[in-house]
Amino acid sequence: MPVAGPDKAFAPTERSALPRRYSAITDLPAEIPIFPLGGALLFPGASLPLNIFEPRYLAMVDDALAGTRLIGMIQLAGLAQTGAGDDARALADVGCAGRITHFQETDDGRYLIALSGIARFQVSAELAAERPYRRVVADWTRYAHDLQAPPAPLGDAARSALLAALRAYLDRGGLSAEWSAIEEAPLETLIDSLSAGCPFTNPEKQALLEAATLAQRCTLLITLLDMERPVQGGGYVQ
Repeated sequence: MPVAGPDKAFAPTERSALPRRYSAITDLPAEIPIFPLGGALLFPGASLPLNIFEPRYLAMVDDALAGTRLIGMIQLAGLAQTGAGDDARALADVGCAGRITHFQETDDGRYLIALSGIARFQVSAELAAERPYRRVVADWTRYAHDLQAPPAPLGDAARSALLAALRAYLDRGGLSAEWSAIEEAPLETLIDSLSAGCPFTNPEKQALLEAATLAQRCTLLITLLDMERPVQGGGYVQ
């Protein structure tokens, strides 16, 4: 789902249905492992591919596969741009848990996995380090509606406003786009893909993640597209 240089194009990624096993927050565990990764957003119903190679996160995937299959994607607090998490840094207040729905082990010992977004959570507390990766107590209450049926479509006005903002944003950076795919994509898919794929700063992406409703996320996304140039926020997302 990249927004890339002039020779690359943006295309939305499809949403998927939430697994039926999660109908209420009581179906979700109180404690989850987390993968702090700056700029990597996961939304409920969306998919996030990950290439796992660091030993502690290989162990995390092993444990998740043997247990709930859930991993929380989260950013670090207070940094504009960052890669994988530094154990000494505080976590953002909100992340999104995903279920491992695809798993492949490579010949060189890496894991290629896909997380399907289930629900967002607030960090109640970080647990003591009993494993090489970080774990938290997850409070699902604020985002319990993530497990409910998708909201009613936002309508043609929201779609037109978003597409106009996206076209202007890409034109400012000299970028191309697969407009046929964009025009055919459901609006919620487009919102999630742009929120995750555009090279906004980590705090901006965190604000998109924490937006209570899809309508609020759409409004904030349009504002960011109107304000930013594609080279801002740390460069292009490949």
